[in-house]
Amino acid sequence: MAYDLIVIGSGPGGYVCAIKAAQLGMKVAVVEKRSTYGGTCLNVGCIPSKALLHASEMYHHAQHGLDALGVEVASPKLNLEKMMAHKDATVKSNVDGVAFLFKKNKIDGFQGTGKVLGQGKVSVTNDKGEEQVLEAKNVVIATGSDVAGIPGVEVEFDEKVIISSTGGLELEKVPASMVVVGGGVIGLELGSVWARLGAKVTVVEFLDTILGGMDGEVAKQLHRMLTKQGIDIKLGAKVTAVSKPGSGAKVTFEPVKGGESTTIDADVVLIATGRKPCTEGLGLAKAGVVMDARGRVEIDHHFQTSVAGVYAIGDVVRGPMLAHKAEDEGVAVAEIIAGQAGHVNYDVIPGVVYTQPEVASIGKTEEELKAAGVAYKVGKFPFTANGRARAMLQTDGFVKILADKETDRVLGGHIVGFGAGEMIHEIAVLMEFGGSSEDLGRTCHGHPTMSEAVKEAALATFFKPIHM
Repeated sequence: MAYDLIVIGSGPGGYVCAIKAAQLGMKVAVVEKRSTYGGTCLNVGCIPSKALLHASEMYHHAQHGLDALGVEVASPKLNLEKMMAHKDATVKSNVDGVAFLFKKNKIDGFQGTGKVLGQGKVSVTNDKGEEQVLEAKNVVIATGSDVAGIPGVEVEFDEKVIISSTGGLELEKVPASMVVVGGGVIGLELGSVWARLGAKVTVVEFLDTILGGMDGEVAKQLHRMLTKQGIDIKLGAKVTAVSKPGSGAKVTFEPVKGGESTTIDADVVLIATGRKPCTEGLGLAKAGVVMDARGRVEIDHHFQTSVAGVYAIGDVVRGPMLAHKAEDEGVAVAEIIAGQAGHVNYDVIPGVVYTQPEVASIGKTEEELKAAGVAYKVGKFPFTANGRARAMLQTDGFVKILADKETDRVLGGHIVGFGAGEMIHEIAVLMEFGGSSEDLGRTCHGHPTMSEAVKEAALATFFKPIHM
């Protein structure tokens, strides 16, 4: 059977692309190497990690956060097996949902490893070694990314003692100690899970800040908060060895600026040093698809590769490795293939860190604006001055708005605090329409809400806040 579109990979970018294309009237096939749809995100990434983040936060809150509210309970008992069952049920619900949507939109699914044979042809090899060739007018590569190791350091993952983010979602017991190599989003989120459940967590980060690329002031604030929660963070530290001499593991690191090395013992070592695009085994070089030096697929402004009719989106192409970025690209490329004007605004893509408190960011950071020589102004408002935050004992953190000094157009927004991942989106909508801080500050917000802090930060940007 000939298709209008074959999508290789069913992660957020791939499945959204397939559904959008089907909605636009195309005959669509999806090739997926896993036994379930949803890619890394739904199976071993975004979704299961959020299930554990929420469950572990509820456990921690029951231990430490209820007494001050007048709720007296006995010391809670952790049932890790049941918590993991909640995580697994969440995953199943989501991957089953994608399968339902494929059926609803009459999308054909093929289980196996996809390989691009050139313009309009894709081979699929199943786990029995059987191969079939599919034909289509267009092909979209949406194969996502995989765990990257530590540059220059040999690491053997056994997913029991030396683990990746995948193993970090499957531990059968809470380790007494855990070393997290990498102070980025994944490392801090999974480190937070196991710290709440009782592990002594040490984060070793190469850079001189956690969350490299995030607004510096926000990163420093989260650093202080995580330290207060008991997580030990070592910055400017280069890991030189990870070994498993006995029942546990050892991590050796040295100061990036030079100095003596240190070795830490741990029951579990989580390697969270980033991800790399999944492009091996796709036959891209032989098919004539050009790659860049980082192993990503090179695309033009319409997501097309060097081979006509072959497109690529998501983690295999340039830009942030974010599920929602891939989703937007999936919609855009489907629209382009259908002859419409698909587009992604890369200046308005939120990023969220699901620690507690959460961190959310959109647009430019102060560091980026300074480097670009842009004249800007800053408005800030702390949650300590927000009535709803006080009522919920969630006063940690602040909102920061960055706007052009002359035009007042909002250039960036940064939030660290409870529910930051939900609050960031009103700034996203404002920026999408080119709004100013005054537009946001003069928009009526419900009272009392955490979101009033966003309004107050906007007021502080163009004039003065009311509640400070």
